[in-house]
Amino acid sequence: MNKVYATAREACADIPEGATLLAGGFGLCGIPESCIRALRELGTKGLSVVSNNCGIDDFGLGILLRNRQIVKMTSSYVGENKEFERQYLSGELEVELCPQGTLAERLRAGGAGIPAFYTPTGAGTAVSDGGLPLKYAADGSVAKASPKKEIRDFDGRAYVLEPAIKGDFAIIKAWKGDRFGNLVYRHTAMNFNPMMATAAKVTIAEVEEIVEVGSLDPDHIHTPGIFVQRVVQGTGYEKRIERRTVRGEKTR
Repeated sequence: MNKVYATAREACADIPEGATLLAGGFGLCGIPESCIRALRELGTKGLSVVSNNCGIDDFGLGILLRNRQIVKMTSSYVGENKEFERQYLSGELEVELCPQGTLAERLRAGGAGIPAFYTPTGAGTAVSDGGLPLKYAADGSVAKASPKKEIRDFDGRAYVLEPAIKGDFAIIKAWKGDRFGNLVYRHTAMNFNPMMATAAKVTIAEVEEIVEVGSLDPDHIHTPGIFVQRVVQGTGYEKRIERRTVRGEKTR
């Protein structure tokens, strides 16, 4: 029952090439910094990553992207990463853009064993009609486009069928965790982490503090340990601000 690993590198060592990886965080808030650095050191290639965004050029998931370790991103927002833009437009990276609420619900459904669900978001747009460029060719033509999705009418409103998302591994960030894997998140750093914890075959929880079993109030536990296979003490947190305005100028 002791799920604690000595280092993030040890916890991530068996993530294989070609794995589907769920990565918690929103912008640079609540991201598993230690696990991302460990994957960079391990050099694991061919990753299909599901995350709200892909960090920035030199931090967060952006360091895996720059190292050519990611071949596909499923995200809702990608506007803070120039290297992401370059790889996508040059045909080096496959990108599935998904409305943010739909992305969260697809993950929640994956953890709940629901194969798909209907939502009005995106119905009657390119999201449901298909044709969105998933991957470009080197000459700028569309090499792969999104498929058309099923539409049904409920009470006079159109709904699009969205598939659940499940991962081989999830790397998530929590504030506190015990050696059984019970987790507590802090404020907005919760974001996508709880849904991803339930939707992967193996969930690696990186925490700021490992506490004794029984010290967490059961009523305050956000993710029960049954969903977590590995716990690791995170180190070297930078907790950067994704974007800030200084004297009217936008900086990172």
